[in-house]
Amino acid sequence: MTFHLREFSFKPALLQRRSAAGFTLLELLVVIVIIGMLASYVGPKYFAQIGKSEVAVAKAQIDGLSKALDTLRLDVGRYPSAEEGLAALMSNPGNLRGWNGPYLKKALPLDPWQHAYTYQFPVGNGDFKVLSYGKDGKPGGTGEDADLSN
Repeated sequence: MTFHLREFSFKPALLQRRSAAGFTLLELLVVIVIIGMLASYVGPKYFAQIGKSEVAVAKAQIDGLSKALDTLRLDVGRYPSAEEGLAALMSNPGNLRGWNGPYLKKALPLDPWQHAYTYQFPVGNGDFKVLSYGKDGKPGGTGEDADLSN
């Protein structure tokens, strides 16, 4: 009597079939539901941080533009008029003696929501104002839609 090793299995037949089949549909659905629950918890917290960082970037850019305008005033003796605007930081509009620019290393930035900054002069006691109208691009608003200025 000869025995062949193939005839004897060390695993029960049920376990052999199960390991070859992979994951069941139920197991995959459970994993997808768990991932969905985690995403619903983490997602809103993550996107709230993005809004806060956009506001911080806008404040930093307004501060940089304000410092560049102060430097221009020191060179020229006055701030640019409302008509000359922020473009006077990049190129001399032609009538500014002592202009020693460009006063920005790169082109005029847009705010984080891709709107142009607004320049107002004179404001109050002869000062200027650099404004971002926030996410909605309109005056007023609250939260991310609030106006930001120097």
